[in-house]
Amino acid sequence: MLKCKDVVAKADALVDGTSLTMRERIALRMHLLMCHHCRRYVHQLRVLVNTLPRETDRLDDAQRSEEHTSELQSQ
Repeated sequence: MLKCKDVVAKADALVDGTSLTMRERIALRMHLLMCHHCRRYVHQLRVLVNTLPRETDRLDDAQRSEEHTSELQSQ
């Protein structure tokens, strides 16, 4: 049985769906079935991972808009 610290160490791989053996995935999911705190941690990690790309895109769009505006003003 995994301990909470093991789940935290492997949570990013679980969320990304990479580099986990079938045995590790099953052990993680078994632990998550029994541990509310780790379930919450993995859920928050998934939300963070899904939110960051959108925020980065918004920042890139804002930066491009500022650059475009400054180009127009300099002409």
